[in-house]
Amino acid sequence: MAVKVLIVEDNPVARSFLCRVVRESFSDGMEITEAGDLEGARRQLAKVEAEGGPNGPGFKLILIDLELPDGNGMEFLGELAGKPAVKIVTTLYSDDDHLFPALQRGADGYLLKEDRFEVLVEELQRIVRGQPPLSPAIARRLLSHFRPGSTGDSGPMGLNSGFGSLTSTASPSGRGVTLDPVPEWERLTPRENEVLTYLSKGFTIKEIANLMGIKWFTVNDHIKSIYKKLNVSSRAEAAVLASKQGLV
Repeated sequence: MAVKVLIVEDNPVARSFLCRVVRESFSDGMEITEAGDLEGARRQLAKVEAEGGPNGPGFKLILIDLELPDGNGMEFLGELAGKPAVKIVTTLYSDDDHLFPALQRGADGYLLKEDRFEVLVEELQRIVRGQPPLSPAIARRLLSHFRPGSTGDSGPMGLNSGFGSLTSTASPSGRGVTLDPVPEWERLTPRENEVLTYLSKGFTIKEIANLMGIKWFTVNDHIKSIYKKLNVSSRAEAAVLASKQGLV
């Protein structure tokens, strides 16, 4: 029987990319369902559960974007609590404000969409070995927040081995670190700062993608994040504010 996978991602190009990553990662037969927003994800989840019954073969793997047109992926993570699916966040956000709340809401893994194709495939394959899929940058961030010899669970979330019978364990009880508020422009990631620099110099999205060696839709997602953090709505506004703050 094919393994059911749900991919929740609003960007159609990114959805297609993640489908390729999933198919490349496992030898099992895949039955991939796509949803572009929370409403669609809920509808697909209800449909599968109605068809299979309470003990039927539901989704075994769910990839969830955090920024969706009709809400936040964190909401969906909370709704999935207790369901036997491996729940993996796929996002551009690598900061504590997104990472720790996602883990606290039951995410079994956290992957950055800007990682190379082969890196994402390698991380997803950790499921078979009973290990949580974590982008290298996320793994380093997690390690930096836990001291050696902690009395709590020292390891990351465990997953039952064997992709054909994926189940997830309870969510971790790690706590986020309380940080003093900082200006939004200081929250830009290194990648976002690089994109903003190119934007300010007048490069197009495709040109930026070629210069940075990433997909154009990833650049587009970076730009959306930059606009949100800087509270601007255009390239010109972003460039002016970046110049005033000495970001570029």
